[in-house]
Amino acid sequence: MNILVLCTGNSARSILAEVLLNHLGGERLTAHSAGSQPAGKVHPQALSLLAERGMAIDNLRSKSWDEFAAENATKLDVVITVCDSAASETCPYWPGAPVTAHWGLPDPAAAAPDDQPKAFRTTYARLEARIAALLAEPFEALTPPALSALLSRIGTAP
Repeated sequence: MNILVLCTGNSARSILAEVLLNHLGGERLTAHSAGSQPAGKVHPQALSLLAERGMAIDNLRSKSWDEFAAENATKLDVVITVCDSAASETCPYWPGAPVTAHWGLPDPAAAAPDDQPKAFRTTYARLEARIAALLAEPFEALTPPALSALLSRIGTAP
């Protein structure tokens, strides 16, 4: 299953979710991330936190969602937005009509510099819990409506 996680800047929340999904999901899924207005670089706090947790960060980059809307792009099964601005934007057409869901979280990069480490840890923990809830289910075998309902329910968890 191919999952795309979207946010506006693709520098913090969507990057954390991409890495967590790939790390925890193993062979069950492949995750990617992108942004509507990519920042051009991954936030240093995101990189620091992921490295501290022993996760691979070498190939991470902030990229546009246009890469995944192209005709020859990876077929997407699920698209998850993680910030309110990306959820309210008009998304490109996704070939194959993937299931979409919103897992909104506050932007840890918007926290005051002294508060960012805690904000990033909180965001990481919330994403980790949501991803664990997804992985606890047989999501690969669900119909699109059932998968949509599951993702929506997970996205409203604290």
